[in-house]
Amino acid sequence: MIPVLEIGGTHVTAALVDPLDGRVTGRTRTPLDADGDAETILGTLRQCADGLPVPPGARWGVAVPGPFDYAKGVALFKDVGKFDALYGMDVRAALLHGLRQRPGDVVFLNDAHAFLTGEWSTGTVRGHRRAVGITLGTGVGSAFLADGHIRDHGPGIPPEGRMDLTEIAGRPLEDTISRRAILTRYGDPAADVHDIAGRARAGEERARRILADVFTALGVELGPRLADFGATALVVGGSMTRSWDLVAPALSAGLATGGWPPDAPHVRALKVAGSAGDAALVGAAHATVTRISAGAPAGPRE
Repeated sequence: MIPVLEIGGTHVTAALVDPLDGRVTGRTRTPLDADGDAETILGTLRQCADGLPVPPGARWGVAVPGPFDYAKGVALFKDVGKFDALYGMDVRAALLHGLRQRPGDVVFLNDAHAFLTGEWSTGTVRGHRRAVGITLGTGVGSAFLADGHIRDHGPGIPPEGRMDLTEIAGRPLEDTISRRAILTRYGDPAADVHDIAGRARAGEERARRILADVFTALGVELGPRLADFGATALVVGGSMTRSWDLVAPALSAGLATGGWPPDAPHVRALKVAGSAGDAALVGAAHATVTRISAGAPAGPRE
């Protein structure tokens, strides 16, 4: 079993994973304040990790969002709405020397890459030769996979494989599609995205319209890229998929407008990740086995 951490914008998860069959045990999920100071953030990571029964010298896998130097384990978060206090910090060294049972090694992987790798190896897009994964949480994560390997360039693939580096109407994509963008547009400082979703379900037209606009825009932006990439499946994960009943119709409409209708027979599928959220954990375990560092593609480039 491989010990892994999945670091998100609002939580960190620790678990033991069998990379062969995707079995996950000992899962612990701890709230994480992405706006906290460095010691608070790192202390939460250590606390969560130390709850696993792991022997000294184990190799850990860590799925973490970008921007991040995955080869060196150094945080590069700056003006992205989370983890600013970690900018320039050697997170790898902090874990190597800070965990109660000192690791032998720590391997970092982009969280969206880990998510799609896990979904492809044991999850909802298993068997698809070309698949795309999108994570909707604090921001928008993305990964493009062909023949089992993450790709960072080629037809339809955004710069570095990152949708967050693209633009909508001349502005960064996450100015339109992100937790921050939704909350700013809604304008109620007491509401989070799940609150807005609840109000949309209860019939509030303004909440419904905002969410519909956001996820339709994402589909319109994604559709041509999926078509050019030749994707036969799109899998969506992240905290916003808890509102899948609101996300899916708008996203599907946008994808169709963008030239990738998800209901086309036999060739395309729009899927939501499993509710247990194991895919990124499984992908991180795979990274530790193969010693992949996601600063480069996980396989041959196209």
